[in-house]
Parts: sequence; structure tokens; C-alpha cells
Amino acid sequence: MVSVNVKIQYCAHYQGLPEPKYQTSGASGIDLLAAVKDEVTLEKGEYKLIPTGIKIEIPAGFEAQVRPRSGLALNYGISVLNTPGTIDSDYRGEIQVILINFGKEKFTVSRGMRIAQLVFGKIVRVDLEETDSLEKTGRDSGGFGHTGVR
Repeated sequence: MVSVNVKIQYCAHYQGLPEPKYQTSGASGIDLLAAVKDEVTLEKGEYKLIPTGIKIEIPAGFEAQVRPRSGLALNYGISVLNTPGTIDSDYRGEIQVILINFGKEKFTVSRGMRIAQLVFGKIVRVDLEETDSLEKTGRDSGGFGHTGVR
């Protein structure tokens, strides 16, 4: 496991909420909290931008991904619309989460609710090299279910 320091800045509307943290020693993601002033209701099929009230400084060579929380997905059909949402190392604005309600009932986001998780990872930059042919594989151009369901 690699440990990297990430600077965090709290927006005024984060005041009174607990510090973002990993919930267990083996957790991959830090929970992001809803820093909403008033409750936000998501009707079935609706999506909204939810503020988290934090800004971070991600070191060069790293990214952060905003991912859904499994409990919200399983129990309520709530997900992050642009999963995973990528936060680049040069972004300094407030982290906000696009939540969508795929569920059967309306869903209410309340202040301090854990709405998503933030997972950090290293970035690999590649140099693209144009070629006339690509190496053949057993899969080749097969995709989108080419191996079947069983």
C-alpha cells in the first residue's frame, strides 16, 4: 500500500460535518458527504449535482475517482451518473457528485449523508504511436458479450 499526502480545504457549507475518512482499515475509498444546506429529493429517474463541501490538491501523477456506494445502489437504486467520475490532479474546485435515482421510489439526500466514495490511483501516461497493423489475439475485435453469459 502506498501512502500519499493530499491537501484538503473545506468550503463554508461543510462546517459542522465530520472529517472525510476511510470507514475501515481495508477500505479503498474515502466516503464523501453531502454538504447540502437543505434536503434534496431525487425523483425516480432524476439526477442532481450534490456538493461535498471539499476541495483537494491531488499530487501530480495521481487522480481521484468518484464512485457509487454499494449500499445506496443495492438498497435504493442510487448511483453516480458518470461512474467513475475522474478528478484530475490540476482541478482545484469543489468536488461535487452527480447522483441519479435508478430506484423505484423518490430518494432524499440529507446533510452529512455518505453519498459516494473517493478512490485515489496512480496515472500512467502513454505515448501513442501510429501503426499500420496491431498484433492479433484470440479475442481480436470481439466485444460486448462475445464470450456469452455462461
